[in-house]
Amino acid sequence: MIKMIALDLDETLLNTDKTISEENVATLRQLHQAGMKVVLCTGRPINAIWGYIQQLGLTTPEDFTITFNGALVVNNVTKETLAQSGLKHHDFDLLHAFASANGYPLDILDFDQVYPVADLKPSVYQQMLKAPMTFTPTAFADLPDHLYSKAVMATDAAVLDQVVARLTPDLKQKYHVVRSQPKILEFLAAEMDKAVGLGQLLTHFGWNFSHLMAFGDAENDLGMIKAAGGGVAMLNGQPEIKAAANHETPKDNNAAGVAAYLRQVFQATLN
Repeated sequence: MIKMIALDLDETLLNTDKTISEENVATLRQLHQAGMKVVLCTGRPINAIWGYIQQLGLTTPEDFTITFNGALVVNNVTKETLAQSGLKHHDFDLLHAFASANGYPLDILDFDQVYPVADLKPSVYQQMLKAPMTFTPTAFADLPDHLYSKAVMATDAAVLDQVVARLTPDLKQKYHVVRSQPKILEFLAAEMDKAVGLGQLLTHFGWNFSHLMAFGDAENDLGMIKAAGGGVAMLNGQPEIKAAANHETPKDNNAAGVAAYLRQVFQATLN
């Protein structure tokens, strides 16, 4: 029995213009009010998506969000941390050396702010993120020695294609590398995935992955699509996601594909 719905944002719940359709809002609000847990799963921090959380009414004491692609599970109301994991400064040595040798930009994120690495090529991540986060340009050697959520390369899609092609076996072993958007490549801890955060949240409620339905479209959604009892790929999803999913939405993200699928599955609740 499905008790939790996990939703990626970009090209899944969100239209291409980064808005949530009225149909998606109405359907998810109705299911949430009927007792279903609705959980947004994103690479962004919670303050960057707070407008979406409010729009969907996910503001009860038992509402949580999966942020930083699984590295942080946070309560929507209290902002208290349910679970957190990540990387230390020295864990990025290999990645920094790779970026430096090839002329690539790099941003390193903790759980509060972004550190554009100042001794590398300038990044476009701040312009792309458009979120109320602090950006503190810092030389790699001067980064604080504390826990970080991930690193990001944000640049032209063609350059990231080149980055992916040049990734060494050591880099692939050291990090979980995911292309969350055409212009954003993310480097997470080797075992980190949205499914990690969702597993911790399911355990919190005394449930398991058989109780989860997850919607996604891209590489950073693959883990939760595979793990969920009901993995749902967007009609506009990447072929790898569709191959891993149990189901597919009848419409794409710009036509409220999430709502269209949910109305089919939860017809009795939504009538």
